[in-house]
Amino acid sequence: MPMNVAQKLIQSHLISGEMTAGQEIALKIDQTLCQDATGTLVMLELEAMGVDHVKTELSAQYVDHNLIQEDYKNADDHLFLRSAAERFGVWFSSAGNGVSHPVHMEFFGKPGKTLLGSDSHTCAAGCLGMLAIGAGGLEVAMAMTGHPLFVKMPKIFGIKLKGKLPDWVSAKDIILEMLRRHSVKGGVDKIIEYYGPGLKYLSAMDRHVIANMGAELGATATVFPSDQETFKFLQGQGRENDWCEIIADKGAKYDLKDEIDLSQLEPLIALPSSPGKVVTVKEAAGRELYQSYIGSSANPGYRDFAIAAHMVKGKYVHPSVSFDVNPTSRNQLEELARDGLLAELIHAGARVHQAGCNGCIGMGQAPATGRNSLRTVPRNFPGRSGTEEDSVFLCSPETAAASALKGVITDPRTSDIPYPKIKMPKKRIINRSMLQAPLSLEESRKIKLVKGPNIASLPKLHPLPEDFQLPIMLKVGDNISTDEIMPAGARVLPYRSNIPKISEFAFDVIDKSYAKRAQELHSSGGHAIIAGDNYGQGSSREHAALAPRYLGLHLVIAKSFARIHWQNLVNFGIVPLTFVNPDDYNKLSLSDVIVIDHVANAIQQGKEITARVKDKNIVIKLQHKFSARQIDMLLVGGLINWAKKEEVNR
Repeated sequence: MPMNVAQKLIQSHLISGEMTAGQEIALKIDQTLCQDATGTLVMLELEAMGVDHVKTELSAQYVDHNLIQEDYKNADDHLFLRSAAERFGVWFSSAGNGVSHPVHMEFFGKPGKTLLGSDSHTCAAGCLGMLAIGAGGLEVAMAMTGHPLFVKMPKIFGIKLKGKLPDWVSAKDIILEMLRRHSVKGGVDKIIEYYGPGLKYLSAMDRHVIANMGAELGATATVFPSDQETFKFLQGQGRENDWCEIIADKGAKYDLKDEIDLSQLEPLIALPSSPGKVVTVKEAAGRELYQSYIGSSANPGYRDFAIAAHMVKGKYVHPSVSFDVNPTSRNQLEELARDGLLAELIHAGARVHQAGCNGCIGMGQAPATGRNSLRTVPRNFPGRSGTEEDSVFLCSPETAAASALKGVITDPRTSDIPYPKIKMPKKRIINRSMLQAPLSLEESRKIKLVKGPNIASLPKLHPLPEDFQLPIMLKVGDNISTDEIMPAGARVLPYRSNIPKISEFAFDVIDKSYAKRAQELHSSGGHAIIAGDNYGQGSSREHAALAPRYLGLHLVIAKSFARIHWQNLVNFGIVPLTFVNPDDYNKLSLSDVIVIDHVANAIQQGKEITARVKDKNIVIKLQHKFSARQIDMLLVGGLINWAKKEEVNR
């Protein structure tokens, strides 16, 4: 039977289960990726599980998010992560070496391999013909110990690309078009696979832009074929021997299909404060700017910086605009300097920052209050920039550069600049000096973890209680992101290795009283949260599950969940249920007490559960999608407890 690329990748790594949409399957994981905002917990989880040495083909730990060292906390965590990489047999990428996704693509990405990362944008590696999936850190830790990844088999959503992009339109506009058509929920429980004649005009780095923001569609993964463009990229990195061809068979079918004529696209922009609020740039044109920002994992390629450099060559950005340039890898920063492009950007007024995530995660570069920020980053969730009342737009480098020059949002097609034709460097710079290779097993056993005063051991999680009598602590709407559950930024992220402290910021964007109220109720049995559709979209950060769990969250009832956060809730012993009738959401109010008798039995006996509201004549039908394995995890209080139990029973 003819297979598409996603099916080939899954079949070649399938350990158990059947490739039927919705069924749980187990996949062998070849590589893992961690970054510092999530990696500290992963390393603490490896320590808690008593791991000696990782069992993957390759695991890498990057320091790219928390680069600001305003005090000891981030610096201490960098030392901890280096020592943990040495202790457990993991590659280590130092602060300043670049953003995890493009650096992993440069040095380690391999067609045909699986990659699991504790960052939702791990899906970017699908640009190389990999099956790359973002997950919570605990699942990544399990994969590093040799366990498979358990995931529900997604539907395969085939997107046929035809035609060629016109001038001033680039890869960012393709993924924004996908978001305009399908919304931030359009990829949930799906793998998005791109195919068709238009692919030959998209480089590997163009494909990275599109695959990266598959996370904003809610997709499990994004997949491109491994073809001659893939070969050209790997050849440029001196790794042509890592290439193999992986293309869809003739006659391959898809569960869902769509088609984009690239020649008909125009510059697009996502309005504040969601990647799904996409309009044409001409509709948003004329709005005054405070900031124009180029870089991030969503536009990490040489071309993305080069086209901006050519556009501003010999000119100066508007005096009211902060023109921020964030190189995404140390190698690319060297190349831009060598080729004179960095000088053009600096001359035009660019503020050049170190290679890393920086302002994308709210780690510096926060915009002024009430001012517009135009960014080539993947997300513009409320407050993510570091400014509470922010106004962030998402766009291409072409739109960002044209707007920086004019001081207002500008359709690049209306500028008086000839369209730059970018030539890729014939010789790429390959500098591995900031990559530290894993130690041998014998050497790693001599390493002791370096723990600063900000690193706290993981809290113990207790088994599922016999009954639920849980007051509703919060009731929230649709598309609540993990940035709203557990904020990013320089104020919060330095406490990522200290759960008691970081829990003080839980739901801070939505209700500043939540953490205090939850802590007061914790000793009396905990609480519940009610939510609308797509609860937990965005980041893979498991702090968004673990911190509320530390504060006594036991139950989340939603109309629907984002995939990674749903799994993170289960991993930490929180029960995620959905309404059988979504209209029942309207029957529940703050301070109502949700009662579920004999919770464990209710979960084990079927997919449907009856809940009632204490002292009110309200009965609500709920449902779950747990596998038998996940039910066992919930009963014992989460994945760490389950893993310890499994190890004892071996």
